[in-house]
Amino acid sequence: MGQKVPVERPRVRTTEDREVRLGSYEMFHRGEPLTETVWEKLMLGLSTRKYGEAVRQFTEAYGLEKSTVSEHFIEASRSKLKELMERRLEKKKFCALLIDATPFEGQHMIAAMGIGQDGSKMILGSRQGATENATVVGELLGDLMNRGMDFSAPRLYVLDGGKALHAAVKKYAGEAAPIQCCQVHKRRNVLDHLTDEDKPLVARKLNAAYALEDYAAAKQALDELHQELMHLNPSAARSLAEGLEETLTVHRLHIPQQLRLTLASTNVIESAFAIVERVCCNVKRWHGGDQRERWVGSGLLVAEKQFRRVKGHKQIPVLFRVLESLKPSKKEVATRRKAS
Repeated sequence: MGQKVPVERPRVRTTEDREVRLGSYEMFHRGEPLTETVWEKLMLGLSTRKYGEAVRQFTEAYGLEKSTVSEHFIEASRSKLKELMERRLEKKKFCALLIDATPFEGQHMIAAMGIGQDGSKMILGSRQGATENATVVGELLGDLMNRGMDFSAPRLYVLDGGKALHAAVKKYAGEAAPIQCCQVHKRRNVLDHLTDEDKPLVARKLNAAYALEDYAAAKQALDELHQELMHLNPSAARSLAEGLEETLTVHRLHIPQQLRLTLASTNVIESAFAIVERVCCNVKRWHGGDQRERWVGSGLLVAEKQFRRVKGHKQIPVLFRVLESLKPSKKEVATRRKAS
């Protein structure tokens, strides 16, 4: 359990009366097992203050004080974050890239997740910023590009609806990149403008519209709801109209139903944020430096270990065929470049 205990060290000497170093004894001094053990236990919810009390098995054990455990966790979490942020991506093929931001202890943490061609989920990176702005998101996407991600490859981008995310994706992936704005965020934003009395009815109509299979039918239902909201609450109507078309991208691309439900929102990445919050619940004081990045990165890695393949992963080949059909031909690309 990463404890240190005193041991008797036998003396071994050569015929010249020189002491021989014992390999078995040298192994006791290695810090890696303790560092890794501390990280694993803190990720399971054990606090630095209670670490010694929880894992102590020997009366003479030492090196389990709160400050010592904290130092080992800092070392381990810093190493984990570095490993996460330096993963190479050139050999990875993703059908979708999800980007979402969450307020975290006075800062915004922005994370990117990729969905592979087999339906597996992978945390790609994160960034910390005072707000969700295009500069921070651009740095995150720029880092993914430097690590080998090809933004010219056909891919669906699922965003929380923020303008900063939208602008950054268009900059790196091009104006023609298909973007799906999160339907859950849209629903939440619209309902925030309404009274408690009006929310249930509008929520049902929104859910019914997004549940429709056909793009034209879903668009018509949302347009009708927009007209109703103009009489009920113009602010809610404007919120619904903003980016409305991009909340229906999965409908417009005719993605099969089960996979469409997965890619219609950023829920899969928000579930990872929920695990981050659970992992960080024992932190009582937040400081500057890389503390937030280390804890959030560690929490995302814990979440990644629990990931399963997305629902509808067997339909991903259909999505790739649709995305390939949207890819402009070499002649079209050349024409655009000549025109610009």
